[in-house]
Amino acid sequence: MFKTTTAIATVAAFMAAPALAGNISEPAPEPVIAAPVPVAPLTPNWSGFYAGGQLGWAWVDTDLAGVDGDDFIGGIVAGYDFDLGNWVLGGGLDYDFADIGLSGTTASVEEVFRAKLRAGYKIGQGLVYGTGGYAWADTNNIGDGDGWFIGGGYEHLVSENIAVAGEVLYHQFDNFGNINTDVDATTAQVRVTYRF
Repeated sequence: MFKTTTAIATVAAFMAAPALAGNISEPAPEPVIAAPVPVAPLTPNWSGFYAGGQLGWAWVDTDLAGVDGDDFIGGIVAGYDFDLGNWVLGGGLDYDFADIGLSGTTASVEEVFRAKLRAGYKIGQGLVYGTGGYAWADTNNIGDGDGWFIGGGYEHLVSENIAVAGEVLYHQFDNFGNINTDVDATTAQVRVTYRF
């Protein structure tokens, strides 16, 4: 009787004891490797005022045979841009000083003013844009005239507040000054602006 009770107790204890074969802890779950979340490239916010200066070259041509000229041109720029996501819309003012002598005359183009609109598409830290608007030019002795211009350029942010740009514009002035002739001009300029 004692042996039977001891045998039953031994069997019960053996069945209640954890298995000693193999590892007694549960296996660790396989690590889950999550796919990387795509991160959209950061592009700058172009909204805000800007002001700066520009310098370049201008070519002037008229309807009068042999009356044309080219020389340095440069001045100041200011404006405001609206950032709409991938697109940027803005408006600005340019005022350039010049001394572009017109061959065969004593006249020279002395200043050019522009009121412009522009629309551009962001590419990384840059902005490719088209522009156009109103232009006015003045000379030393044959009067002044107003007209229009159209062109394009590329602007790049080299820091949070400093941008460098290149721009080419074509201008058309009909019945210019007191000589009533058509004048066209092309400018190619580099500008540096501070963005507030």
